[in-house]
Amino acid sequence: MALKLYNFPQSTCSQKVRMTLWEKGIDFVDRPVDSTKREHLSEWYLKMNPNGVVPTLLHDDAIIIDSSVIIEYLDEVFPDHSLTPSDPVKRAHMRKWLRYFEEVPTPAVRVPSFNQYLSKRFDKLSQDEFDKFVNSHPIRRQFYKKMQKENGFDERETDSALDRLRQTVERMEKGLAESGGPWLMGHDLTLADYCIAPTMDRMNDLGLAEVWSDLSIVVQWFDHVRSQPAYKKTFYKGTRLSEIYDGADLNSKENSAAISRD
Repeated sequence: MALKLYNFPQSTCSQKVRMTLWEKGIDFVDRPVDSTKREHLSEWYLKMNPNGVVPTLLHDDAIIIDSSVIIEYLDEVFPDHSLTPSDPVKRAHMRKWLRYFEEVPTPAVRVPSFNQYLSKRFDKLSQDEFDKFVNSHPIRRQFYKKMQKENGFDERETDSALDRLRQTVERMEKGLAESGGPWLMGHDLTLADYCIAPTMDRMNDLGLAEVWSDLSIVVQWFDHVRSQPAYKKTFYKGTRLSEIYDGADLNSKENSAAISRD
């Protein structure tokens, strides 16, 4: 069975799918979508994914969209090395994490991402060109309309996003304490851990590690997840915004992040 993943290398939603594929040892074709050419808004791509976002999984003739749907699909179709609890109650709790991560931190982290890096793509656009770009997005239109071309998101939107990210790590700290760790669901690594891991990596890349630096269990969890081979394969060179936009030495940044590892 042939698998092809259409994705942005730097997309957190794409990263969680790549991480799941590599964790489970599933062979797939990694097909980057060129955001500079707006391939995700092209006619051929919109036929597969009318939302005009990444990732999209092509499995033989089946098209699966939405990153959390994709990782659950992969774990069902390829049951070896399962990342889903067998117990129905635990499985429901894992899905509770997935829904929360989709609704709270995933959209929240886009705000500082655009403020610090992604809005630079619009510097050379006229206002009319920017408005046309905004209106070309099937489901992200309202998100872009909240942003100013020159200044990104205002203080209110930025503060709200940071509040949601702080709420996320506080909830993770509590959940990890209750489960006993080292993973969100306890002893076993699940889809929930890989659902949030790219968002945490993005925050670290943006210099926002201080958001969780005082939460010792989250710090340990993040160190633990970054030690996984699938995580290291996911974040190959050029997958972090700092590498793309300013060539930052991420290893140096991680070493100087506001995280205590001692």
